[in-house]
Amino acid sequence: KMDDDDDVPQLSSQALAALQEFYLEQEQREGPKTSQGSSQYSVGSIEENWQLSQFWYSEETASCLADEAIAAAGKDGKIACISAPSVYQKLKEREGLAVSVCILEYDRRFSVYGEEFVFYDYNSPLSLPENLLPHSFDIVVADPPYLSEECLKKTAETIKYLTKGKILLCTGAVMEEQAAKHLGVKMCKFIPRHSRNLANEFRCYVNYVSGLD
Repeated sequence: KMDDDDDVPQLSSQALAALQEFYLEQEQREGPKTSQGSSQYSVGSIEENWQLSQFWYSEETASCLADEAIAAAGKDGKIACISAPSVYQKLKEREGLAVSVCILEYDRRFSVYGEEFVFYDYNSPLSLPENLLPHSFDIVVADPPYLSEECLKKTAETIKYLTKGKILLCTGAVMEEQAAKHLGVKMCKFIPRHSRNLANEFRCYVNYVSGLD
């Protein structure tokens, strides 16, 4: 007897990509999904793309980092999320948020978030739109896509350009010295978790008195 799944048609990766694009365009036309109570802002509504070195935080971690960012930004504060879309999504889930948020991200799928989306490539750390004024964000939350000093150093240029002072960095535990060197941040007790277990131990680093200890 043949295996039942032998005759299940397999889509090529191109076909899958085209399908994903179709669904995304459809979603953009129809607006956020509300029927199931989930929306375009729920964590995981855009799938991780490992080619882009994307790994979403667990719900708890995303919530905790969003709470920390809100507390650090203060009332009517401004928060920038660099390569940290799951924190951005959590922030946007909060009803009646008294802070404004912007997401800097290489993955153009996040352009569904409209004007708050800024295309960002860490290789050009200061190629930013004119409306992102220097030192205009109360806190910058950043999760550089790669665990390399080069990536951290370039992302650090962007962080320092945008922040009024406060920095919340998430990266590997192995980056502790470089994080201190390039951003003057110290490791917190809080351990960020991802929705899938990563081989590298991740930690959070800040340069202010935070709620993460």
